[in-house]
Amino acid sequence: MEPDRIKKTGLFWFSNDLRIDDNPALRKAADEVDKLICVYCIRPKSTFSDQQAPTELSAIREQFLFDSLVDLEKTLAALGQQLLVEFKSAADCIPEIITQHNISSIYRSRNAGEYERKIWDTLRNRYAMIEFNQVDSHTLFDRSELPFTIDNLPGSFSKFRRRVEDIAVQAPLEKPTQLPASGLSSQQDWQANWIAHASSPQRNNDPLFKGGARAAMQHVQRYFKSNSASTYKETRNGLDEHCNGANFATRFSPWLSNGSISARQIIRELHQYESEIEANESTYWIYFELLWREYFQWYAHCHKANLFKFNGLKNCNPTTSFYPERFQKWCQGNTPYPIINACMKQLIATGYMSNRGRQLVASCFVHELNLDWRYGAAYMEQQLVDYDVASNWGNWQYLAGVGADPRGHRRFDLDKQTKIYDPEGAFIKHWDGHQHLEQLDSRDAVDWPI
Repeated sequence: MEPDRIKKTGLFWFSNDLRIDDNPALRKAADEVDKLICVYCIRPKSTFSDQQAPTELSAIREQFLFDSLVDLEKTLAALGQQLLVEFKSAADCIPEIITQHNISSIYRSRNAGEYERKIWDTLRNRYAMIEFNQVDSHTLFDRSELPFTIDNLPGSFSKFRRRVEDIAVQAPLEKPTQLPASGLSSQQDWQANWIAHASSPQRNNDPLFKGGARAAMQHVQRYFKSNSASTYKETRNGLDEHCNGANFATRFSPWLSNGSISARQIIRELHQYESEIEANESTYWIYFELLWREYFQWYAHCHKANLFKFNGLKNCNPTTSFYPERFQKWCQGNTPYPIINACMKQLIATGYMSNRGRQLVASCFVHELNLDWRYGAAYMEQQLVDYDVASNWGNWQYLAGVGADPRGHRRFDLDKQTKIYDPEGAFIKHWDGHQHLEQLDSRDAVDWPI
């Protein structure tokens, strides 16, 4: 008679993978443990500034996150699981769970954030008796599929694209039909607390984006049914739906950012569109931009803390500083540049900005206002509903001339850009870009604004 096998309890740390479809890290956990505790840690508000740690979220970004968590909770509940949402750092939350539930294995999707990496490494060093497992769930490719090591990442996107664009993207994993039993008791006060927080009466009942995996797939399928993919390359530089139509851009990024949908799921829908409707330069361009996202993910893994440094990957510091008044006016959409004002007011109202708009406001921030690019990146981290640590900080480095751009500084002529992308002034008018224009202040650099 065989001795009874010791049952294993695993911990799954959700972070940038708020879905159960095509989640190889969750699949690995489900295959290896008898009981599973699923947790998401919401870092508490902090009184200090740390560019490697998440900042306080805007109300719009927070609502999108909670909508995503509520959707995930419902999906897990249908499979007999629960989602534990903790309002504390993972560095504090996870040790408590390890102690209370005798955890034998911990699983997560690999995260490009330096803050998340440090916590993971600290926990792994502290709990040597526990098995720690990371899987690449946030990228198109697993790192084993890349034709180079992460330390030898190509120095520009063009070189990266030439090395990887012909690699076949794996088919996404199907939704699991069962998960291990939850290691939590069925009745918990914490569940009522966080769901009540998610249902706050201050929430916007008509947001631009609804969080969650179901909303993500509905949006992606609706986009490809519209045939907009066939003209994407011509429309992608539009500024918003009021001026350029509802499907001027794919707008997959909010759900990609927190992993409500995977890049591989989008590629599956894209390939289906190309096989059934049309494959052209515009449909390729959707893949091309997913490769840009892919590059920045591995860029962040490669350069780690250098993603947040003033001089980025360069040996010399930029000739910019921090002027509190200029920074505040840029944030509020109160500069001498109407198109910048319109973009920033759009961001405040919706939590979103077009790709073209992001390039213009970053160029203005660095080259017209002479501000330290890191403050602009940190503000976007707070505001953008589609914030992704790798894409955000990598793109800001690129525009500031301290990142992966072989040409150096990318300075846009704002008058010329306005004539090209808002020739009738409809975008500026819609977002009141001409309102409250004032002269810039030129005070010396001090500390982060309050």
